Amino acid sequence: MPAVPPAPNLLAFEAVARRRSFALAAAELHLTASAISHQVARLETHLGVRLFERSAHGVRLSAAGEQYLMRVGGALAAIAAATEDLRQGVGNSLYVHSAPSIASLWLMPRLRGFAQACPGIALNLSAAHTLSDFALGQADIDIRYGVPQWGDLVVEPLFEEKIVPLASPGFIREHRLKRPDQLVEVPLIQSNVSVVQWPDWFSAFTNKRAPDRFPVRFDRAQMSLDAATQGLGVALESTTVGGLHLAEGKLRPVFSLDRAIRVKAHFAVYPARHAKRPAVEAFLSWLHGEAARTKPAART
Repeated sequence: MPAVPPAPNLLAFEAVARRRSFALAAAELHLTASAISHQVARLETHLGVRLFERSAHGVRLSAAGEQYLMRVGGALAAIAAATEDLRQGVGNSLYVHSAPSIASLWLMPRLRGFAQACPGIALNLSAAHTLSDFALGQADIDIRYGVPQWGDLVVEPLFEEKIVPLASPGFIREHRLKRPDQLVEVPLIQSNVSVVQWPDWFSAFTNKRAPDRFPVRFDRAQMSLDAATQGLGVALESTTVGGLHLAEGKLRPVFSLDRAIRVKAHFAVYPARHAKRPAVEAFLSWLHGEAARTKPAART
């Protein structure tokens, strides 16, 4: 195994990166700013790269530091969580990482059911666009979004989704939207990370070309959906992820659901070695049960 940097150096680096200050990191770790500076310098020497850019205005991560923090920060958080579990006598912990929008809009409203079904499992849920690094022990299960290209991991699709133009009822009335080709005349909301983009939908259901420019762009489905509820335009999103918005009447499919692009884009992902852990088995069983009960919105 390659030499691992001393733990105090890693902790100092993570604290400075998080607090953006040597003084604040020193106070947090009960050390002097000089000691923190020396530990970071030793780590930079060990790695052979500069982790921070220092100036009269403060300190910020270098490009290398940003990349290193993404890996090391998660590993340190996993160690801290495991230590706390051990101290508290929690012997059946489960660490789940998820893509942000599915976590907040689909998973969170259902977690009470998991807590009731599996009261003996202590669930730790985190959400970010970045994928979990299973080699660093960052998660037991990762709920991922996208096109599955994840090596030797077990990849289990959760459900089929319908991707359709969604807008607020008021927006639909105001613009008198009846035909797909009318969408070239109204503001469209761009979801940068979606597996289905506006050119895909226009190609499938119109003879028009999708606009090249969009008034607003977002990197999360939840923000695109919220923007649509505010009347900022039409969002091209999943009726599954947007289920609550549809159920509450904040959004409606602009057209009938036969003008939907169907995809499987959310997956439960984990290393095969995790499959026999009781907490993992219980969560996957519950997760797939919830996915099977998820009904695509039929409201038009």
